[in-house]
Amino acid sequence: MKNTAFINFHKQFGAKLVPFAGYNMPVEYTGVIEEHLTVRNGVGVFDVSHMGEIWVKGPKAYDFVQKVTSNDVSKLRPGIAQYSCFPNGKGGIVDDLIVYHYEDQKYLLVVNASNIEKDWNWLNQQNTEATELENASDKTSQLAIQGPLAIKVLQKLTDINLSEIKFYTFVTGKIAGIEDVIISATGYTGSGGFELYMYNSDAEKMWNAIFEAGKEEGIKPIGLAARDTLRLEMGYCLYGNDIDDTTSPIEAGLGWITKFVDGNNFIDRDILTKQKDAPIVRRLKAFELIERGIPRHGYEIVDADGNNIGVVTSGTMSPSLKKGIGMGYVNASHLKLDTEIYIKIRNNNIKARIVSLPFYKA
Repeated sequence: MKNTAFINFHKQFGAKLVPFAGYNMPVEYTGVIEEHLTVRNGVGVFDVSHMGEIWVKGPKAYDFVQKVTSNDVSKLRPGIAQYSCFPNGKGGIVDDLIVYHYEDQKYLLVVNASNIEKDWNWLNQQNTEATELENASDKTSQLAIQGPLAIKVLQKLTDINLSEIKFYTFVTGKIAGIEDVIISATGYTGSGGFELYMYNSDAEKMWNAIFEAGKEEGIKPIGLAARDTLRLEMGYCLYGNDIDDTTSPIEAGLGWITKFVDGNNFIDRDILTKQKDAPIVRRLKAFELIERGIPRHGYEIVDADGNNIGVVTSGTMSPSLKKGIGMGYVNASHLKLDTEIYIKIRNNNIKARIVSLPFYKA
């Protein structure tokens, strides 16, 4: 198992460490609910250094990224980021990712930790443009400072006006005395904040500076368990649960990152165009439990007569809303808002209803 550059801090703060995507990662420190609410109401710090960073460089970088991702890269300019996915050539998803337009002829692809090798191999297989690819994952550390007080904490450490970094934009600059840090705002929690990308050699200095600056605001380290409950309250997909090689971006509700515009001949465009125009078979939908219970990944979704109509892909007891919430693929006949469905929990059919996203509205 690998360790991130922050492993000693996790041990110092009493983290419960678990194997995740080949790394020893903190799943929680003081408890999921407390950590979740710290981010919703204050400020917390996630070590997300296990994520993958792949650079795409050269004269054909734009053409390559436009081909391998489903969104429209022509809409980007340096300083803008974009959520997207890699179609897999069969109508499914290799991975979802964030594309950073770093500068002319240079893009940063931030991918899921569990898919780094898979994505790297896929990109090299598709690289008919002879674009320069660099896997910088092992030398890059990343911290996500999330919550409504994140800007107050980090502004103490930089002359950059952080309020000008709008959602899905980024800058590269000096923070905590460290040069060339990528500061972005692509948060996975729905409570605001920033992601900081730095070299491993700068990680210890950055962590110490952030926690010193955040003392007044009650800053705390946050584990992966709370990251999961926070993202689910927002209805953000998790690769391996809500999307994978067998699901398409259309049925996953990601049509908004699948751009069928002139000149955007991305992988699987023909397959996904046909699917978009065909009758709906199933869709990823959000639901909340009307009765008490906690939905979990893999639970069966049934109708009033007990007939199978789908499967839960993500579920939890929402710390903010104090009710069971989840997402799952549901047959076409049960997609309308407020439609009653049932989640099979320990052989009991627990009543739920289809709702809109996000679950949590600040």
